[in-house]
Amino acid sequence: MQLPPLRDEDAREIDRFLDASWAEHGLARASLDGYRRDLQGLARWREGRGGGLAKLQRADLYDYLKWRAEHGYSTRSNARLLSALRAYYAACVRRGERVDDPTALLEPPRPSRPLPKALGEQQVEVLLAAPDVGTHAGLRDRAMLELMYACGLRVSELVELPATAVNLRQGVLRVMGKGSKERLVPLGEEAQHWLERYLGQARPALAGKQALPHLFVGKDGRFPSRQQFWAAIKRYAAVAGIDPARVSPHGLRHSFATHLLNHGADLRALQMLLGHSSLSTTQIYTHVAREKLKRLHQQHHPRG
Repeated sequence: MQLPPLRDEDAREIDRFLDASWAEHGLARASLDGYRRDLQGLARWREGRGGGLAKLQRADLYDYLKWRAEHGYSTRSNARLLSALRAYYAACVRRGERVDDPTALLEPPRPSRPLPKALGEQQVEVLLAAPDVGTHAGLRDRAMLELMYACGLRVSELVELPATAVNLRQGVLRVMGKGSKERLVPLGEEAQHWLERYLGQARPALAGKQALPHLFVGKDGRFPSRQQFWAAIKRYAAVAGIDPARVSPHGLRHSFATHLLNHGADLRALQMLLGHSSLSTTQIYTHVAREKLKRLHQQHHPRG
């Protein structure tokens, strides 16, 4: 839809509001420019229906939000619009130009949760094989990657694992998650293999004679930070020929969950493995699996 041009009356009113906002609150230039675009868009939309910006009622704002939703505006941009409108109509009330605030009962739209980005199973295999296991640091990083993918760990859980968290005899990992909630996660054969190699070869060399409390250690005796592991994953992604922008520590956790679901895992079991307190948090992965099914249908069904 082609919106009509902005009326001079509305342009002057918007400029007056923005000048006052800058003088009173010292808003950043970027914020003022955003307010200007949002208010101008609303004024132009309303002009095609009669009346101007200052005369809008709550029903008008509902109609405008509905119109924006129908024309592809994101919930995030609508939330920013509401911030501009609240500031504008609050100023109108303070100046005595309105007795009511039409935004008072408007709820900001909730931004939709982005679907997790998961790597394909072959991509994960290549990524896990990227570290140079001929070095102590490379062997440690291989064990960390294997463990993160095998157990679906958060990066903070991984780097802060105590040395006592691993039970190789039983093949389980004891993880302390959010809210100090403890969970047991199976290791899997591959992760257990690389952990045994790391504990037998790399960790003693890295730790020296120090009795270090953390499972994964560096040359200086400290455990790798989240930022260091993040940088390492980006580096290994480049070695594996994967776009580093598509890879993150949390991405391996997403891949763990998505691949389990694709192979028939139960959602309740996945909730326990991930350490989610609510099943609704885990259910986002059903959308990931559903999107994959849609793509497969489109690619292979004769009427897809």
